[in-house]
Amino acid sequence: CIVKSGKVIACGHNIVWKACDITAHAEVNAIRLACKKLKTIDLAGCTIYSTCEPCPMCFSACHWAGIRRIVFGCGIRVARDFGFNELSISNLKMKRLAASTVKIVPGILEKENKELFYLWQKQPGSRAY
Repeated sequence: CIVKSGKVIACGHNIVWKACDITAHAEVNAIRLACKKLKTIDLAGCTIYSTCEPCPMCFSACHWAGIRRIVFGCGIRVARDFGFNELSISNLKMKRLAASTVKIVPGILEKENKELFYLWQKQPGSRAY
């Protein structure tokens, strides 16, 4: 979800298979919705909250949108452990490589967020990409 001034602006979900769009990650979808709702591509002052650490593509989208804070539960390696074809490059490393000023807040409700992966895995028809 994208939050600004304590208000939820937009939430997104991973719809890669449903949309047949490999870029349709939850973070990208939330950014798209927030930009449309706010009628701007500048999401400065916003925070994004995610179950899992954003992948490099999603981190880049956050950077380009001007999101100032990324808060997540599980590290990106958890997604990889559940079968997602993730590039295991941490947001901290991406931040260093990009000389980004985004604040990264990892490990929020980590255990509870990891449990969501287990619940997802038990759903009929669940598949990673």
